[in-house]
Formats: sequence, C-alpha cells, structure tokens
Amino acid sequence: MNKTHNFNSQILREYDIRGIVGESLVLDDADAVGKSFGTIVQRKNNLNNNVTVCVGYDGRVSSPELEAAVVHGLKSTGVHVIRVGIGPTPMLYYAVHSLDANGGIMITGSHNPPDYNGFKFMLGTHSFFGKSIKELGVVASKASYIKGIGTDREVYLLDNYVNSIASESVGLKPLKVSWDAGNGAAGEAMKRLTKILPGEHILLNEQIDGTFPEHHPDPTVPENLMQLIKSVRSQGCDLGIAFDGDGDRIGVVDGNGKILWGDQILSLLSRQVLKKAPGSTIIADVKASQVLFDEIERLGGVPLMWMTGHSLIRSKMLETGSPLAGEMSGHIFFADRYYGFDDALYAAIRLLRAISDENQSLAELKASLPHRVNTPEIRFDCEDTRKFEVIKTVRERLLSSKVCFDDIDGVRVNTVDGWWLLRASNTQPMLVARCEAENISGLNKLKKQLVLELERCGVTIPNVFRLESIIEGDNR
Repeated sequence: MNKTHNFNSQILREYDIRGIVGESLVLDDADAVGKSFGTIVQRKNNLNNNVTVCVGYDGRVSSPELEAAVVHGLKSTGVHVIRVGIGPTPMLYYAVHSLDANGGIMITGSHNPPDYNGFKFMLGTHSFFGKSIKELGVVASKASYIKGIGTDREVYLLDNYVNSIASESVGLKPLKVSWDAGNGAAGEAMKRLTKILPGEHILLNEQIDGTFPEHHPDPTVPENLMQLIKSVRSQGCDLGIAFDGDGDRIGVVDGNGKILWGDQILSLLSRQVLKKAPGSTIIADVKASQVLFDEIERLGGVPLMWMTGHSLIRSKMLETGSPLAGEMSGHIFFADRYYGFDDALYAAIRLLRAISDENQSLAELKASLPHRVNTPEIRFDCEDTRKFEVIKTVRERLLSSKVCFDDIDGVRVNTVDGWWLLRASNTQPMLVARCEAENISGLNKLKKQLVLELERCGVTIPNVFRLESIIEGDNR
C-alpha cells in the first residue's frame, strides 16, 4: 500500500515549492514531489510508456540529495527521467523544449538564503503553478500514485544550451563587461558564454558555491550589486550584469555604476523588438513604472499591465502571443527568437545587442528615458488570513469614491500626481506598496494617500515608508 504524505502547508507556494531544508522541507518531501508530479504527468499523457521528465538542480549543498530523491519518486510512477545535472533553471527549461519532454522539475532555492531549497515545475512546455501546485499536495495526502517502473539517464546539455544563447551574439559590438554570477547556478554557463563573446569580460563569483560566500544572489537588492558596481567603475567597463541564484533573473548597472531596474531594462529591450515587430504586445507587471508603458506605446507597441508572478506573466504571453515581457524583479521573457521563458543569460545577450544596435552607451540609453521619482518596493507584514481582505476593503472604498484605478493585481491608483500601488504577496504573509510621481512633492502626496488607506484598515505602516527621502529617482 502506498504511504500517504503531508507537506508542510507553508512550502506549497503559488509558483513553486520552497522551504528550509531539514525543517519545513525534508527528503521525504522530495520523494513525494517526484511521485505526485510523476502521477500528474502520467495522467496528463494517458498513462503511456514513454513519458519523460527532465530534472536539473542548482548549486546548493542540499540539491544533489534532493535531486536523487525526486528522481526516485518519478521512476516509481513509470516516468523515464532525463537528468540534465547542475545548472541554471533556464537550462532545465531549455532541456524540456529541446528534448520534447513531457515535463520538468528544477531543484532550486532561487535567490533564497543557503538553507532554503525547493522545486520549480513545467508540465509539457507550460508553467505549472497555483492550483496545480496544490494538486501535488492532494495526490500525496491520498497516496493516489501511479505505479510503474521508470528509468533514468544523464544527458549533458550545458554546451548546447550556451551555444543556443551565443547564436544571438553574431555581429555584437565589442564591449567591456563585468559579470557577477553570485556563486549561483549560472556560473559555469556564464564562463562558457563569455569566452564566445567579442570584447573584454571580467568574471566575478563564477564558481558555483551554494554557501554564497561573497554576497546573497539577489540582484534586485542594491547591496548585492556593490561588488559589481565597484568592478565596473574601477575597471572602466561599459556595463555590469548580475544573476540571481538560479539564473532566471537579471541585474544590470551602467558604465557609471548606476542600477537599471527591471522596467528600465524592458524599456530598452522593447525598442529592439518593436523595430522588427511593430504593434506587438509587450507585457509588464503592475509594479512597473508608467514610463515603461508610455515608452512601449510611443514605440508603436501595445503595452499590457499584468499580475506579478513569473508563471502568470508567462501564461499571459502564450495567451496574447507577446514576444517580450518582464517584471520589476528582473524576470525577462523572450518569445522573440527564443522559447518564451525567463532566462537571464539570454536577456543579457539581447541587452548587449540593443546597445550595439543603438550605437550608444548603456548610460546614454538610460538617460534617454523620461525621469520619475518613486519609492522602492516596500514589503511589510500582514497575515495571510488578512492581506487579501485589506485589498478588498481598500478597493471597495476606491469604488465608492470613484477614483481611477486598475485592479488586475491589488489596486494601482492613478492620480494627477502619478500612481500608487497596494497588492498582496502571493508567496508571503505580506502587503506590497509602491508609489511613483514626476517630482518629490507629488510623490509625498501619493505616499500620504496610501498611508491613509492603510491606517483606515488598521494596518501598521513601516517607518521607512513615512520617510520623505526614500526615493529611487536619483538612481533611475
């Protein structure tokens, strides 16, 4: 008789499974993930004898043993496993596409601290998230597993993956670039890719090391880019490029050491895509600057604001036929000449292409974008049982006051001064807020409006959000 298994409820998240190894996430979880996912894939494919699932893993200390447990679970359902080994999450996505597999599992803790790990999934070439993640828990809790005898084999794909990205580099202008893998899973691929590229390339933290000895691998946090900024400035580089722990998010700094955020990167990449495909839909999440949406329209594209979350963005791309999408968090998705998933290495090459095509420095391209002042993304605690209720209450008040707002993901309120956003995190017991205006005076008005709405809901406001000096405008 199959043994039932109950996951810790905190690890079954909206877009993946993730927890603290040895506490909320254990080896038995990995085995159950394999059995549950294998069962779902088998049912999806009518229980045939040729179902294949690719499995990869990142550089965390716990990843090899979790990978082995997942493979064991998959094989017990009759799945034939293709083990692609250590590498970035996009390499796993590439494997599923190029090998025409029925699914994929990536063992990764993404940008979380070293003691975290988890699993990302593909069902066929589509995202696997939301209710599908919850279904894994249901299958495990009932032990309603398919039984079979599967196999496993190793397939080395790193060079093929790197070469597929490098094919975009033909004719690039030689540039001097500093690259920081953050000791994450993209390190080896980054080393191989930069050997192919023209120009001069300075590599930082390219050795894969799951303890992340130099800094945390999250390029959306400015402190984690300080080493890269120092390298760019001291070495006289044209730009710097950083990756997160599993290589699906990009961070960028220009030759002056100034950070470009996800919406600014997407603005520059949109120019390249819309020149060849005018009228295309370009998608960005609700946290993105209005500058981006205005810029897409100015370039002859159709801007589409959508919900935050890489799986949600990717699904919307498939629905709309969009060639390009992105998030403030640095997930950049290319369906233009690529597979439609978020690959930071590929996005880096397309950015180098954009710089080459425009015949301007990245700093000059950044300076050409309209200037706005804005808060960082402010995240503050709010219980899971309450966060969506707060959003609902604020939305109802806004409706009664006839304020102009978008509610595709929380509420994004538009005023003469700019906009403010309040949304509930899908993965943590938190609310997320952001404001943007043309000047500091307008920004302060927006912040006061947002604070008032939260206070009326009885939500405690973090002190940092009250500080008038908290803006990103000087770095944009």
